[in-house]
Amino acid sequence: MGELEDAMGQLQAHNQQLQGIAAQKQAYIIQLNEIEKALEYLKNSSGKKIYRAVGSIIIESSLEGVKKELEEQKEDAELRVKTLESHEEKAKKKMKESHDRFEKLAEQRGSAAE
Repeated sequence: MGELEDAMGQLQAHNQQLQGIAAQKQAYIIQLNEIEKALEYLKNSSGKKIYRAVGSIIIESSLEGVKKELEEQKEDAELRVKTLESHEEKAKKKMKESHDRFEKLAEQRGSAAE
């Protein structure tokens, strides 16, 4: 009986891990979309100077400097999404293994009870 409970606990832990990874991935995807929108806006901008919020103040910045910073943030977010996708695949595999183990143990327990 303890082995079945352990398998269920592992399954629940893998499920929680997978949910956490999915939430992080979604947050980076949203950030990536916002960066892409900002870059598109800057692409259509004709001025050399722009204003941006830094903390609670607004400062004047160069268009090229902000574009460069956003491109770096975009690369970072894309890398994080790819990394999280890799972690997500590994977590799904572990979850499937835990699920299969749980089902096998539950089936063995059910046939032993008969």
